[in-house]
Amino acid sequence: MLVTTKEMLLDAQRNHYAVGAFNIENLEFVMAVLAAAEETKSPVIMQTTPGTVKTAGLDYFYGMVKAAAERASVPVALHLDHGDGFDRCMQALRVGYTSVMIDGSHETFEDNIALTKSVAAVGAAMGVPVEAELGKVGGKEDDGPAVEGENPYTDPDEAREFVERTGCTSLAIGVGTAHGVYTETPHIEQDVVKAIRAAVDVPLVLHGTSGVPDEQVAEAVKNGICKVNYATELRQAYTKGFMGYMAENPGCFDPKKPAKLGMAEITNIVKVRMENLGSVGRA
Repeated sequence: MLVTTKEMLLDAQRNHYAVGAFNIENLEFVMAVLAAAEETKSPVIMQTTPGTVKTAGLDYFYGMVKAAAERASVPVALHLDHGDGFDRCMQALRVGYTSVMIDGSHETFEDNIALTKSVAAVGAAMGVPVEAELGKVGGKEDDGPAVEGENPYTDPDEAREFVERTGCTSLAIGVGTAHGVYTETPHIEQDVVKAIRAAVDVPLVLHGTSGVPDEQVAEAVKNGICKVNYATELRQAYTKGFMGYMAENPGCFDPKKPAKLGMAEITNIVKVRMENLGSVGRA
């Protein structure tokens, strides 16, 4: 069933676990993520970035995830990750996305508030949750600018004001993670997570989680994170399986065969992540 993220995240907040949010790139990603969710009986969020939807369109991804959700025995939500402006979020809402993120983190504090408030107001009128971001998650998301040399941590007092003034329903926070591939072992500042959890009452979101040690993620969930995003490692897993098959079978011209191994790699890693987040059996 295709649902919004509202009840998913509120249940995670009440029961101290997190819902996995997995970026999908094509039909094979959708099928592989759903297989993991079904096997573990976990609620799941499938999400697309603006860069991904440019390859096919919001309607294509909505159609794939809607079909998957109709077959599923677990709750499935479709989320716009890192919505790059008011118009993009409105397009996703009109198509049927059941959750959107407006990313105003590259704006000034006041401009981020104004942008987020405008999207959150429409989301509230439509009954669709709106995630926002405050602080700087490092690295590079899609085709956007890389975030380097800035304070990576969200200020708890600013977080409180931001949530109160915008009406966002969840908040992505900067706690030391980064998008993309890490060049050294990342470190989540757990005291920042705890301080923000004490300051706001909306579910908190962790971005840039691919490559973060499992024990750090589990501790962050214990400290208040309710949604955890994974993208890079799914791409790596699919490519590993696909290219591994082609290396052994260079004459293969049936894309379904290498794709099957790529899908298996995704399913395996998603199951591990769901177990670490404590979402297994929560559907």
